Order: sequence, then C-alpha cells, then structure tokens
Amino acid sequence: MQWRVHSEQSLYADQWLDIRLADVELPSGDRIDHRVIRTGPGAGVVAVNEQREVLLLWRHRFITDTWAYEIPMGGIDPGEDPASAAARELEEETGWRPGPLRPLLYVEPSNGLMDARHHIFITNTAVHIGNPTEAFEADHTAWIPLAKVPDMIAARQIVGGTTVAALLYALTETTIRA
Repeated sequence: MQWRVHSEQSLYADQWLDIRLADVELPSGDRIDHRVIRTGPGAGVVAVNEQREVLLLWRHRFITDTWAYEIPMGGIDPGEDPASAAARELEEETGWRPGPLRPLLYVEPSNGLMDARHHIFITNTAVHIGNPTEAFEADHTAWIPLAKVPDMIAARQIVGGTTVAALLYALTETTIRA
C-alpha cells in the first residue's frame, strides 16, 4: 500500500525547515491533505571512552519543557559529508575532538511527519581540546556509564528519539564486542 503524492505546496519555509501541505491519495482512492516538514540532514556522535562511558549533553528543550541527556548532534552544512559534520558538532558542543569515526546507524526519527535523516557515528576515543564553542547548546556535558543508559531511558533522563536509538544500538554493539 503506497500513498501517492499529487502535489506539495510550501506553507512556511526558512533556513531550518519547510512546512508543506501535500495532496495525498490513499490506497482506497480517497484524497487527504497531509502536513509534511522537510528538513536538512543531521549528524551526531556516540563517543565512548575506555571505561565504557558515553559523552552526553545535559540540556533543556523548551518545546517540551524537559531536561534530558542527548548525544552531540546537529545539521550537515551544504557540501559537508556526514562524518565531518558529526566531528564538528562534537567539538562545537562538547570541546572534545573525536578519534576515528565509523558509522553506527542511520535513523529517520519521525518519518510519518518529517523527512529528517540522521547519520550517527561512533568513536572509541576523544581528546579534550577546550571549552565548547557553542556553550548555549547544553548546561553541561558528562561521561555516563553506557550500562546506565537503559535505566536512564526508563527514568526519562534520556528521551530524544535519535539519542535513544543511538545509545541502545551502541550498547548492543559494545556488549557484543566486549
């Protein structure tokens, strides 16, 4: 069952997103108006150290008025490859420079509403190079034992979809390799 898009029109657009109205035909033949959010791709890093701790940002999200831990992540600039963007975001948001990055997972966190495409990488080494250059991103950063992640998710200390997926995937991967 595939939905067929007859047209889309922009309702609002800026440098971050494009909210669109799509004329969609359902498999039944019925047509509906469906809102779509178009965004640029993003990239993030799960940085794990030798103690099997992960570097996370503690931040407030005003939209949901919640505090939670998140992986460092941000947009991919035009012409930038996802790994370079992930490394840049880690440095800007935490002050840590990653060692070699390798792909961890690709996720579309809300594909029923938006076309966000997140490229997540993992590194097993990082070097502290100074203070974050984008200090407004987080209240603080912390190295958290990866083994605590499931309990932190249950306690709603980690709630962001991409962060949850990335950390659980990293936990599974590091458990298998340990």
